[in-house]
Amino acid sequence: QVQLVESGGGLVQAGDSLRLSCAASGRTVMSISMAWFRQAPGKEREFVAAIPWSSTTYYADSVKGRFTISKDNTKNTVYLHMNSLKPEDTAVYSCAADPVRIGASMKYWGQGTQVTVSS
Repeated sequence: QVQLVESGGGLVQAGDSLRLSCAASGRTVMSISMAWFRQAPGKEREFVAAIPWSSTTYYADSVKGRFTISKDNTKNTVYLHMNSLKPEDTAVYSCAADPVRIGASMKYWGQGTQVTVSS
């Protein structure tokens, strides 16, 4: 069993930066795949970024060049560094973990943290 707790969301202005954190317990982030997803009001949940156990990183086209996913194995935490935020980045951001797969069917999910970007 893996527990995930996100933090770091908030209300910011367009162009600002935020860092989201996802603290994991029950399994080390070194050995599982981790990802961030987001869901805006009235929209489907969408993939944002992923960092598999191999530490290769993947990004949605909409955030490439602005967001960076990273992990700190000593803190068992995954981060999402978000720069140059846009109003369309407004969503609930959730982190997910899975021993193998990356995608909507990942096994473990956090509760999510709200990010609101004002124009």
